[in-house]
Amino acid sequence: MNCTKCAGKMVERKGTTPEGFEYKYSKCTKCDEEIVNMKQLHSVAQKYREMKKYTAKISKWGESFAVRIPKELVKQYELKQNEDVTLIPEKKGIKIVA
Repeated sequence: MNCTKCAGKMVERKGTTPEGFEYKYSKCTKCDEEIVNMKQLHSVAQKYREMKKYTAKISKWGESFAVRIPKELVKQYELKQNEDVTLIPEKKGIKIVA
């Protein structure tokens, strides 16, 4: 495949979004033009839609804060009442590991 801008050779590369979604794209070896094909773009967009599917409000319980986990996620991850989970601070959020 050749670059539509300069006719240079396009090579396949792998990228990662800030949220950790991997995708492939083509990059020109001559002018550095980058192209993501529509299939890859739709795949990443679908992952973003799934990630944003669930929302929750933060409530105050005594001196602590709490987040309610939607029923669908409780079922999917087989969470149990009073189960201990691990909270992992990350750059752009908190990961909950059951």
